[in-house]
Amino acid sequence: MVLPVIGPVAAPGIHVMTFNIRRRSSRPGGPIADRWERRRALVAEMLRAERPAVLGIQEAMPDQADAVALALGDTYRRLGRGREREGRGEGCPIFVDTARFEIIAHRQVALSETPEVPGSRGWFAAAPRTAVVATLRDRATGSVCDVVNTHFDHVSPLARVRSAEQIRRMVVEAGRPAVVLGDLNAGAGSRPLRVLLGDGLLADAWSRAAVRRTPEWGTRPNYRRPRADARRIDWLLVGGGIEVDVAAINGEAVRGRWPSDHLPVQAVLRLPPPSRS
Repeated sequence: MVLPVIGPVAAPGIHVMTFNIRRRSSRPGGPIADRWERRRALVAEMLRAERPAVLGIQEAMPDQADAVALALGDTYRRLGRGREREGRGEGCPIFVDTARFEIIAHRQVALSETPEVPGSRGWFAAAPRTAVVATLRDRATGSVCDVVNTHFDHVSPLARVRSAEQIRRMVVEAGRPAVVLGDLNAGAGSRPLRVLLGDGLLADAWSRAAVRRTPEWGTRPNYRRPRADARRIDWLLVGGGIEVDVAAINGEAVRGRWPSDHLPVQAVLRLPPPSRS
């Protein structure tokens, strides 16, 4: 039995998670711990125990996203597709518990100079990068927020900075409370984080949390025991008056093994009351 770090949360609290589940590799060989056929059940067990109302995953191939959907159950809806031009390939979908949230709108954009062109690649990125954006209404409180899930490029520093600028513009233009989830391939104090956190537009949920359930683990231990002296590169950011009750970086193994080379980052959030205008 997997014991949750946070687990299901009653309203008005909202359990949110970001999790790079590690792309299924077709390369022969490689570490046994990295093989998806060995990790699929571990991911499912962890998600069934945690039950986040909103989940953003990264590096998900279509069959992996299918496995996540199956683990979460019928009330969850998947938003987003693969990053390639035809919608195939690796993606960073958002999963929303529709028993808790009404999905008002959603879209996927390329992180590039041509965000409306699927599969477009920008700023010397090694691969196409995307962001999935969902506008959600909390059925319990009526509050509305945007959720953005993304995965920044691992090679090009320029792409990471420009991607941060693009997401910042999206949050500013929407003008709603926002949650930004993702593997940003950037640590605390880096230029992409300074762009996103500048002028207090967004804040690091870990730093804002009233309670922290875990040590501040580095988020990519690569199937090893987590370390508190390693970098956080997976982030959960909040803005627009969202409060953070609890934060956690889930370093728990499942049956003695880790579900991914990254650790899930989790928080319990409370949205500001709905506007009366």
